[in-house]
Amino acid sequence: MQKKVITIAAVACVLALVIAGLSIAQPPARGSRGGQAGPGQRGPGQRGGQFDPAQMQQRMMERMKEQLGASDAEWKIMGPRLTKVMELNRQTSGMGRGMMMFGGFGGRGGRPGDTSRGPGGGREPRGQTNRQLTPVETAMQALRTTLQDESASPEQIKNQLTALRAAREKAQQNLAVAQQELRQILTMRQEAMLVLMGMLK
Repeated sequence: MQKKVITIAAVACVLALVIAGLSIAQPPARGSRGGQAGPGQRGPGQRGGQFDPAQMQQRMMERMKEQLGASDAEWKIMGPRLTKVMELNRQTSGMGRGMMMFGGFGGRGGRPGDTSRGPGGGREPRGQTNRQLTPVETAMQALRTTLQDESASPEQIKNQLTALRAAREKAQQNLAVAQQELRQILTMRQEAMLVLMGMLK
């Protein structure tokens, strides 16, 4: 019996040494550093090593569908309405903060007439450079261009500012309609969840 135990222990030691040798000989995964994606690897929301907003939005919508417990048939109606609410929410609440985040009024953020850049002065995310600007973004871009002109008169600035406020007010009205259309197809649980997410009031 003792001899059998010694034999099993010896075999186990040999196997351990073989496994250890294979582990040492195994080259690390290409581009892998501590589990992080290397320069040539793709992470979440990336395409070809660059940020892909369309893919990021798709994944976010898939998570929301799962959280809301919507079936495929329900999501065909709910998805577009929710996307519309999210876009209008962004126009009425988030774009103002985006101006300074993406470069402010000039300098490194952009130059007047540079249509490859977003309304806040920074470059448009990959995949969105050719998208049509919303009325709010158009008004923001016009105001930003006016502010870049040091010779712009207070009256010119006032007119552009008034136009931006009017565009945001219109977006706010459209948001109220879009939110009501979304509520019509939601269960009470789904509506409560979207209120917590800030999509509904």
